[in-house]
Amino acid sequence: MKTFYIHTMGCRANQFESAIIEENLIKNGLTKVNQIQDADLYILNSCSVTHKSDNEALYLLRSAKHKNPSVVNLLTGCFAQIEKDKLLEYEFIDYVFGNDEKLHLYEHIKAGEKCRTTDVMQISEFNSVELEDTSKTRASLKIQDGCDNRCTYCIIWKARGKSRSASINFIINQINNFGQNGFHEVMLTGIHIGQWGKEFGLTLLDLLKEIETKTTIKRYRLGSLNPTEITQEMLDFLKTSTKFCPHFHLSLQSANDKTLKSMNRFYKTDDYLNLIDKINQTFELPFLGSDIIAGFAGETDEDFEITRANLEKSGLTQIHTFPYSIRKGTVGETLPNQTPDNVKNERASIIKEISKRKLGNFIKKNIGKTHEIIIEKHRDKHSGNLKGLTENYLSLQIISDREDLYNTVQKVKVTKVENEIIYAEIN
Repeated sequence: MKTFYIHTMGCRANQFESAIIEENLIKNGLTKVNQIQDADLYILNSCSVTHKSDNEALYLLRSAKHKNPSVVNLLTGCFAQIEKDKLLEYEFIDYVFGNDEKLHLYEHIKAGEKCRTTDVMQISEFNSVELEDTSKTRASLKIQDGCDNRCTYCIIWKARGKSRSASINFIINQINNFGQNGFHEVMLTGIHIGQWGKEFGLTLLDLLKEIETKTTIKRYRLGSLNPTEITQEMLDFLKTSTKFCPHFHLSLQSANDKTLKSMNRFYKTDDYLNLIDKINQTFELPFLGSDIIAGFAGETDEDFEITRANLEKSGLTQIHTFPYSIRKGTVGETLPNQTPDNVKNERASIIKEISKRKLGNFIKKNIGKTHEIIIEKHRDKHSGNLKGLTENYLSLQIISDREDLYNTVQKVKVTKVENEIIYAEIN
């Protein structure tokens, strides 16, 4: 095999791991191609958060063989981890490797293995594989893997194992390597980064303090956090940080206490509504994203109305929502009073409209404001304009022919919104 094509499903942790897969294969002589028809090897780094994700993975693998009958299909990621050797029964799947094996993919292929999935529940140490990846403008770094929560809708803990953290030294060295390779920003990601450091007797805040003083990177962002993991002490520190981007993503899942309890989430709606207000008071125009599941088992019309009302009055910026999808092997699968699909879809649509209004209002508040952005290494595919991301997570476009601005930090003024594109001018 000389060429490979890789497709990534799911979360930022998967995206980071796909970058490691790419580097691993390229360092061992394979060439990455941009379409399946040119590939000897097709790699699917799968997600398994819902049954729809599993079905999509099977569709993509079957489709790859249809597009290129001679291609060798390799499945890795959470779907591969959970279903393991059963997947080799499909004639269109040639290799199956688990979440730990994907980080050393070439070595397993070279050893002639067809299927290998280590029992992730027996893994106690973080797999520290370094990444260079200079093709992107913003770096991503996985600092944690696994999850010790047992949310009733989720199976990912079975695919990722126990929570385990990268060491401070590994993280600091990797971030400084990113800086030396020309990166100005890093996203700290993982399966549950709020659990970082607990096996060392440390907290995420301890790590952030180290990043603040011991790295050369200009700025960093945090991946998804549970609301209980954002303490007053953390907010006080982040307010004075010279590197932190005021961009939060809160894993909320519902805005109704009864539903949260059924999901096995350990907080109340009022607690995180107060936290959202506190964050908005602490920072100037922080971006506050969130996740909400619509139509979880047992969610009545009255329950959803409480969620809708709480989301409306919340100080959130954007709400990522999706209809609840029953996942085989979870407690949620066995709960009574499952919500009909049409009701789940209708509720998700209502939340999407709330999100659209909130994001629109947030963008309007930013017009006329000055922000610092990192100009992307690649222009926008459709407009050809320069583009970049503000500290508070707004994607801006700049009309300019200049090519010397790629991967530079610039102060810009947000000028207008037109056809859902936010425009800015360089100061």
